[in-house]
Amino acid sequence: MFGAAIGDIVGSRFEWDNIKTKDFEFLHAECLFTDDTVCTAAVAEILMHEKDPAQTMQAWCRQYPGRGYGGHFAQWIEQDNPRPYASYGNGAAMRVSPAALLNRGDLGAAIQAADRVTMFTHNHAEGVKGARAATHAIWLALNGAAAGDIRKTVAREYGYDLSATVDAIRPEYGFDETCQGSVPQAVICALESTGFEDAVRNAVSIGGDSDTIAAIAGAIGEGLHGIDESLIRAVCGQYLDKRIGGALRAMYA
Repeated sequence: MFGAAIGDIVGSRFEWDNIKTKDFEFLHAECLFTDDTVCTAAVAEILMHEKDPAQTMQAWCRQYPGRGYGGHFAQWIEQDNPRPYASYGNGAAMRVSPAALLNRGDLGAAIQAADRVTMFTHNHAEGVKGARAATHAIWLALNGAAAGDIRKTVAREYGYDLSATVDAIRPEYGFDETCQGSVPQAVICALESTGFEDAVRNAVSIGGDSDTIAAIAGAIGEGLHGIDESLIRAVCGQYLDKRIGGALRAMYA
């Protein structure tokens, strides 16, 4: 989804230089797409064209080296016989938005698709849960659920504490690459938003793994609020190449 890519791009310049405010230039010359966007595009291709998940993900990531891949995942990319490595990192949740968008008429199919594009790397229970929770939240948003209902459903189904506010999270929150330490925060940032851009600003403002939290929040925020086409065109024109932009655009056809 473009919401994930835009969140990633906006959050990219703050990943290692966190800010604790929503007052910043949204699209900046220093912004760029990272592994979050590459993996989201790869997932779109896997699900749209019934491609082998591991081989397709490796091919995409090898085409875009140096995009901030985590240590274990970077090693996995280069393996001749890639195997799951029991990860519970938030990479499981940042890439699954196509599972919700492409199966927006069937929640069960969306969750199955999320598992398919998660378990070839992130087969730890917390990794699978994080991917399912993100997919479920995006799916509900795409289908018109209210923010309060999404909060109740995700908290009940996945055991996440979603009672905090963005203002309560922001002061003490720090870098956490795990699903359990970043997916609930990303969901809260989206559910508290007044628009798509506000969802991304909320996510960046809490600090931590800014690009990934913003990618997850951006995908949910897109479902809740939509994205202005002019913003999509600007991002495609300035920050994404034709292959990634095309893979993302194809999901909406």
